[in-house]
Amino acid sequence: MLEVRNLHVHYGGIHALHGLSLRVPDGQIVALLGANGAGKSTTLRAIMGLVKPSEGEITLDDQSLLGLHPYEVVRRGIAMVPEGRKVFVNLTVTENLRLGAYARNDPQQVERDLRDINVLFPRLAERQTQRAGTLSGGEQQMLALGRALMSKPRVLMIDEPSLGLAPVLAEGVFRKLQELNRNGQTILLIEQNARAGLSISDYAYILETGSVVLEGPAHELAQMDAVRQSYLGVH
Repeated sequence: MLEVRNLHVHYGGIHALHGLSLRVPDGQIVALLGANGAGKSTTLRAIMGLVKPSEGEITLDDQSLLGLHPYEVVRRGIAMVPEGRKVFVNLTVTENLRLGAYARNDPQQVERDLRDINVLFPRLAERQTQRAGTLSGGEQQMLALGRALMSKPRVLMIDEPSLGLAPVLAEGVFRKLQELNRNGQTILLIEQNARAGLSISDYAYILETGSVVLEGPAHELAQMDAVRQSYLGVH
């Protein structure tokens, strides 16, 4: 289980996270929801070792992740799909996927996992030698997911997977996340579309200005008047 306790993060004089705590149990999809600037991406960046917390604890199976470099966090079992996908546009689909396995030392299993990714994402299999920059937005999102999965993560963290995608493509991404979860993948999800995020999650946290203001089973939050009015556009 991934656990964050009393996390504080500062950017210069800006106090971005105020004692944030959350838990991501094995085998669940947990959503982080909130407006822009609420601290969602900062939380993921802190877990990955991309920003240094000023206070708090981050553990995976009770083993601290604090002070580790991002590549060490990946080796411990956490991978992140960043906002905007960030694929390597001048490399092919297959080259992008292989880069996801850079920290592994099991080349035969890497080849098997590469085949599995092509089964999971048939569109990528059709475009193995195509440069990533020529893919559609939805295909690039699938590639970013596949690249992260090539590290064999215990916890897959995804920042705004539907951003910039047409609704039909976003629905395809969400179906893939559910399929991954049914196969045992633990997921920590940031999603601007609160309705979609809640619909596929087991549990959710709602952040405002760096603090958790609401949490609970996703289906229960989706029925709360405050959530429906503020985040789901229901009045």
